[in-house]
Amino acid sequence: MAKVNEIDSSSINILGPGTVVKGDIHANGDFRIDGSLTGTISAKGKLVIGATGSVEGEITCQNADFSGYVKGKVSVSEMLSLKSTAKIIGDIIINKLSIEPGAQFSGSCNMESGKPNTFTQKSED
Repeated sequence: MAKVNEIDSSSINILGPGTVVKGDIHANGDFRIDGSLTGTISAKGKLVIGATGSVEGEITCQNADFSGYVKGKVSVSEMLSLKSTAKIIGDIIINKLSIEPGAQFSGSCNMESGKPNTFTQKSED
């Protein structure tokens, strides 16, 4: 039996094409969206937004592949891949980012490694 805080890799959830959900989703495993979500989604595994998928709201996950439309704040603790058909409007906070040619992104990007960043500025004396 899996612990509550562990990622359930056998749990694969799908929001199919033509399906519309308004509300919040919390998943202990992977999640794929080919329909439409208005609200927040939190997935402990990988989040895939297919070419026909759209999300308007806040996204939090471990890894993500976006091919569809996203509007809102995105936080990915490991790797975010934007495929050529992806259109992102909003701020992203990620560890690693991969962008294919053709992907559209409008917003700010903050890359963090999971640890607080400390920057030192050299004085110009």
